[in-house]
Amino acid sequence: MPMISSAQFNLSAQDGPIYHTCHNNTVVLFGEVLADIFPDKTVLGGAPFNVARHLKAFGLNPVMISRLGNDALRDRIMDVMAKVHMETLGMQCNKIHPTGKVEVRLEGRGHNFNILPEQAYDYIHPSIARMTTLTVNPSFVYFGTLAQRNAISARALKQLIRSTTAPRFLDLNLRAPWYDESTITQSLQYANIVKLNDEELEILTAMLRLNGNDPQSSAEELISRYNLDQLLVTCGSSGAWYLDRNGTFHKTTGNTSAISLVDTVGAGDGFAAVCLHGLMQRWPISQMLQRANDFAAQICQIRGAIPDTASFYTPFIHEWG
Repeated sequence: MPMISSAQFNLSAQDGPIYHTCHNNTVVLFGEVLADIFPDKTVLGGAPFNVARHLKAFGLNPVMISRLGNDALRDRIMDVMAKVHMETLGMQCNKIHPTGKVEVRLEGRGHNFNILPEQAYDYIHPSIARMTTLTVNPSFVYFGTLAQRNAISARALKQLIRSTTAPRFLDLNLRAPWYDESTITQSLQYANIVKLNDEELEILTAMLRLNGNDPQSSAEELISRYNLDQLLVTCGSSGAWYLDRNGTFHKTTGNTSAISLVDTVGAGDGFAAVCLHGLMQRWPISQMLQRANDFAAQICQIRGAIPDTASFYTPFIHEWG
């Protein structure tokens, strides 16, 4: 697979890597598109799809590579994509398996997922994924682990990775029981930038037998072992922190007193979307972290991962210029 060599980016001690990409605003996002079934409503979701919809609202060109069933939910998803003018080039159709669904159960202020097996996104066609990526020539690639639970979609991601030298953003999103050490290791080997939460860092520390005595030292070993450029760690209401391969550390704290929590579904996806946007716009890392954390906090004040109206984004777009 093509690797990002040291000649393809500049590493600044203050602002992190500046990637030499193809200078367009296209991001390829690989993985699940599905419906989150809440007790009171059904909303479209899947981490890659949520991130893609945010990026579109920010003015970028997200290209989803996924697979849908031949059913009413597929029609709803395609209608939504058309309504917000999202590119549909990478959306495949499967006549055998259904469009993905997840049952979401609210537990206190958290949530529990029941991710159904044998869904259309488990069967993303490798050659079509490769051709889509070659066609759009992205500036970044975004992917996670859930869509790799089936060997066919895992092979599709591998073909995609081989077809571009664009930097690769891994949003880990571990969903038990749909991950294993092999998938995680392969994903880390693909990645340049990794975003995960503090609980996932603990899982990786134990699973990969990292020698760190605290989260930051575990992160340092993870970066070194897998030749990562940057690591982004979210900590819920406590904020988030950043570490790069030069040892540069940034942290932002949360401000839970300023929000009225509805649920935390999609908060991490909102954080990832703002970070991707910030990397493409070359925001200073401290500014990127704060903006991503603020946006994620606002997502926690709505039901589900995506706002119902475009006006939700207006104050952020005005603030960010």
